[in-house]
Amino acid sequence: MSSHDATLEFDYETASRARLVAESVAREIGEIDDDRSRTTIERDGSLVRVEIDAADVIALRAALNTWFSLIDVAERTADIGDAVLDG
Repeated sequence: MSSHDATLEFDYETASRARLVAESVAREIGEIDDDRSRTTIERDGSLVRVEIDAADVIALRAALNTWFSLIDVAERTADIGDAVLDG
C-alpha cells in the first residue's frame, strides 16, 4: 500500500511514562485505520515509535495530524494525573 510513510519517535523521561502514552493511544489502532493508511505503535523502554504507511500524501497528512493529536492528549492527561497525585 505504502507510497508515503512517516515514523514519529517520542522519547520520555521514564519507561513508565512511555508505556502509559503508548497504551493510551494504541487503543486507536484499527479503529481509525482505513484502506488509505495503516499505523503501528511500538515501545522500547522510554521510546514510543509510531509508524504510518499511507497510500497518498493527503492520507499521510491526515494520519499525522490524528496521531500527533492523540499523543498530545495522552501526554497532557498524564501531566494532569501527575499534578493531582503530587498535589
